[in-house]
Amino acid sequence: MSRKCELTGLGPVTGNLVSHSNIKTRTRWMPNVQKKKYLIPELSQIVRLTLSTRAIRTIDKVGGISQAIRQAKEETLSERLKAIKNSLRKASKAKAS
Repeated sequence: MSRKCELTGLGPVTGNLVSHSNIKTRTRWMPNVQKKKYLIPELSQIVRLTLSTRAIRTIDKVGGISQAIRQAKEETLSERLKAIKNSLRKASKAKAS
């Protein structure tokens, strides 16, 4: 399982653990990512995403996966979510027409 959030792009962070005697040891902090299924009603499609727990809370806050994908920046999205975002754009244009 890739340790990267598909919505926010959050990945592992590196740094030093510093002991009392000031000895530095390299370490990595992994994000808390979970696999979660969402239904995208506009596309009638179920997607399984690897998301950080913070992203899951954000999805709940903004009102669903469709809204969260629309609001997300292009550079943070995974390739799959970029394709879904384009599909959502096309579906909303077709619905408006």
